[in-house]
Amino acid sequence: MAHLDPNEHLTPFHDAHGYGAVLFDRSQVRQPDPAWFDPAHWGDAAQPVAGSGRGGAWFIDLGEGEAFLRHFLRGGLVARFNRDLHFWRGIQHVRSFSEFRLLRQLRAKKLPVPMAYAAWYRREGLQYRAAILMQRLPNVRSLAELAHSEDVPWEAVGQLVARFHRAGVDHADLNAHNLLFDPKWHGWMIDFDRSRVRIIASGWREANLLRLRRSLRKVRGKRPLADVDAGFARLRDGYEKTWEKGI
Repeated sequence: MAHLDPNEHLTPFHDAHGYGAVLFDRSQVRQPDPAWFDPAHWGDAAQPVAGSGRGGAWFIDLGEGEAFLRHFLRGGLVARFNRDLHFWRGIQHVRSFSEFRLLRQLRAKKLPVPMAYAAWYRREGLQYRAAILMQRLPNVRSLAELAHSEDVPWEAVGQLVARFHRAGVDHADLNAHNLLFDPKWHGWMIDFDRSRVRIIASGWREANLLRLRRSLRKVRGKRPLADVDAGFARLRDGYEKTWEKGI
C-alpha cells in the first residue's frame, strides 16, 4: 500500500487559460492561490534571480519570509520556439509535482535540500506549464561563483555529493550552479527536475561526477584548466573516502 502523506494536499482550479492544480504542504502554507506562481502577482515583491540562465526564477517576499519561485522552462533547440510548454502525459508526469515530492522524500532522509512549499501546473490542451515554490536558502552562493574567488574545500564538496549518491539520488543535471554553500561551507544541492532515487550503481554515479567536472571546466573563467582539474581531483578524493565509509 502506498504511503499517504497527511500534509500533502491537492487543490484543482480552472481559469481563463485552462485548468490545473496546486499541490502543497499544509504544514508550510495554508492554501496557496494559483496566482502565486505568476511573478506579476507579487509586483515589486518578486525579484528575478541574477545568473539564473534562461530566466524563469524569482525570489519572492511572502511577507512572513522569503521563497524561491521557479518555472519549468524548455532547453536546447526547442527553447527557441517553445519557452515553457510541456507535452501532457498525465498528472503523474507533471514535472513540478515530481520535484515537489522528491524534495519531500529527500528531506525525510535528512538530506540538505530546500523545503518544498507548493507546486503548480496548468494544462492548455495537449500541453501544460509548471512551476514550483520553495524555501529560499539564506546567505548562500553557488560553487560556480565560489570557485572563482575562494579557497574551496574541494574535499567537502565531494563529501556532499557522496552523501546524496549513498542515498541513491541520481541528479539529472549535477553542475556547479546546483551546489550551494554558506560562509561556513555547509552545503545544499538544488534543482531536482527530472532527478530520481534509484538503485545505487557505478554507472550513473560516474556520469554525475563527469557532468560536474565538465561544468567546473565551463565556468572556470581565466583559471588554467590544470587548476580546475586539480580541484576536481581533491573533490573526487573526498567523494571516494566518504563513499568507502558508507556515510
